Amino acid sequence: MTNMPYNEDQELDNNTSNNIHFRDILEQRISRRSLIAKTASGAVALALASSLSGCNDDNDSNNNNTTPPTVDPNQKPSTFNFKPVNKNLDDIVTVPEGYQANVLYALGDSINPAYPAWDDNNIPSGPSFQFRSGDCHDGMSFFGLNTSSGRYDPKQSEHGLLVMNHEYINPTFLHPQGPTKPEGRRPEDEVIREMNAHGVSIIQLKKDKTSQAVALVQNSVFNRRITASTLMDFKGPVAGSTLVSTKFSSNGLQTRGTHNNCGNGYTPWGTYLTTEENFIGYFARSKEDDAKRKPEEIIALNRYGLKAGANSRYGWETAIANTESQDLFDRWSANALATQSSEDYRNGPNTFGWIVEIDPFDRRENPVKRTALGRFAHEDCRASRLREDDNLAFYMGDDSRGEYIYKFVSDQKWSNKDINGGYTAGDKYMNNGKLYVAKFSNDGKGQWIELSYNVNGLNQTNSVYPFSSQADVLTFARLAADAVGATKMDRPEWVAVNPENGEVYVTLTNNSNRGTTHALDAANPRNYTDPEGGKGNVNGHIIRFREDGDTTTASSFTWDIYLFGAEAKMASNINLSGLNDNNDLSSPDGMWFDPRGVLWIQTDDGAYTDTTNCMMLAALPGQVGDGAKATTSSGQETIVGAQINDEKLRRFLTGPKECEITGVTMTPDYKAIFINVQHPGEDSVSYAEPSSHWPASQTNPSAKSRPRSATVVITRKDGGVIVGETVQEKPKAS
Repeated sequence: MTNMPYNEDQELDNNTSNNIHFRDILEQRISRRSLIAKTASGAVALALASSLSGCNDDNDSNNNNTTPPTVDPNQKPSTFNFKPVNKNLDDIVTVPEGYQANVLYALGDSINPAYPAWDDNNIPSGPSFQFRSGDCHDGMSFFGLNTSSGRYDPKQSEHGLLVMNHEYINPTFLHPQGPTKPEGRRPEDEVIREMNAHGVSIIQLKKDKTSQAVALVQNSVFNRRITASTLMDFKGPVAGSTLVSTKFSSNGLQTRGTHNNCGNGYTPWGTYLTTEENFIGYFARSKEDDAKRKPEEIIALNRYGLKAGANSRYGWETAIANTESQDLFDRWSANALATQSSEDYRNGPNTFGWIVEIDPFDRRENPVKRTALGRFAHEDCRASRLREDDNLAFYMGDDSRGEYIYKFVSDQKWSNKDINGGYTAGDKYMNNGKLYVAKFSNDGKGQWIELSYNVNGLNQTNSVYPFSSQADVLTFARLAADAVGATKMDRPEWVAVNPENGEVYVTLTNNSNRGTTHALDAANPRNYTDPEGGKGNVNGHIIRFREDGDTTTASSFTWDIYLFGAEAKMASNINLSGLNDNNDLSSPDGMWFDPRGVLWIQTDDGAYTDTTNCMMLAALPGQVGDGAKATTSSGQETIVGAQINDEKLRRFLTGPKECEITGVTMTPDYKAIFINVQHPGEDSVSYAEPSSHWPASQTNPSAKSRPRSATVVITRKDGGVIVGETVQEKPKAS
């Protein structure tokens, strides 16, 4: 078979148009000896990976006699009073004066006492990564834990489960001497390590009430990893379809694994949503495979970037099994090899690209791929503002150049009775509803276009793709969106919903094609050249919209552009938000509204990194329509939100060298905020010559360790509320 080398562009540019009770968990035991003996696939070993002891480890230390400032933690600041962090190229996480940053959970860290700590000079085995942190930490959420019931408690801050994605890997530093491929095949242990370093971590944390110090509870029964091999169930309209039928699950009801988990979300009933983004590059397809495919199959494969002859990103399909089943590796080859799809893995790619629901508190049930929300390069998934008189909705972006913004509206209105409803609540709210795609008009209005079989021309007579069922529409949502004329956007990434007014914000991180192959429009209005030579929409922007009638079932909305990324020194018709040195940014990516209404914005940038490392900013946005019309340097008229000043937007932190800042969540008392540092030193020449030594460099500037992705917890030194300086009272005497 002749294959092309893997190229990221095959993924990024393809638009040519019942609950477990806590006591039950405690009764589930396996011996340490049998635990370690399990193999790498994760299906058995992950089931009870870390249930060596209970989670009620309450030995909180109190090493700070300072009484924290008194403050209403739910009060939103009217302005910011912390000193903005300066742009810099330092190899540390830099936070404002009066704050401290501590590394909490890094690549390879053990989440089970049976496994030793990470050792740079003795890289752990592949199977052991079922019980260690994965790589490339990304989206995450904190779930308060009631230690008496073992269930979700949205008001609990001292005990909780932190759930986070591990998007992909930096193979240069994951293996002893980088990745190898002797005789054209990847070694089994390396591939197992890589598959296990993907997916999701669930870890229990405890926080000291006074000092706010946060620590991992290593012996918690809740600690576990979900990997690229974990058993998953399909639910919703595509479950049982021949489109997801494989040799592993001929009836199309199950699959193995989740990977390329980027953004995230959480449900009001207390479960985690992980998104499968650039999944397609994990599969290989031979140049000869087109001859064995139906014309509509080729259309769909090409639209999702898996063209004939495409090689995979990591070559997992090349491994020869010695300890595992060969089938574990063969599934990454998406070739039609047998007479029907239930006998091979031609549909392997169709089993990824979904929203996956995980109940952090329930390890007996499989995670669920919720197919009603469509299949595309999911970057994020955020629930609508909760109202018992309105249908629950989820908003999502498809992170590729020229892709779309979607919403799923559940058939059900939200009920608080479903809190702690687990996967049963997921079935209620996420299996049945309607998927829509956004179309933006230049006048500041927009429409939601329904993606349902036999609606809006989505049937077998469609000229884009012959849709024959709702399973077709959802599995090939990109093609359905093409067919109804959705608006091509500048790489829709994370989504945030304003808790105060329900407005929806979407980061459009950048698009080098805007103004050339992707024409300018009011919602994507910039084409310019930056001082470093970048072209198109170099620095990205954040668009926002408000549903007409303030109801999720609205078929139309009003939009404007809240924020344009730009260097402070750029011309005013490029720097349209009026950014200065305290708040200028490039390529907004991660984004989250905390429950107070503070918006956190993170960057994943390559355009401004000669000046500053990636960053996170705190924002106090207004609302749709608070600005005016403007004209960009390209002559395109658009609608801009109110001008920005550094009382309402300022830089809260910068990261170490060559990293992305991503993932953000807080404890409900707002006294600890968590962020992830992804791929520090990603441009290193080799494992022996790292360009970053973080996280070791955070406390030791002369450290010479490998760079590792990690989770960081940030607290105030006085134990106060994060960015709550302007709303606090004077400290009480201790």
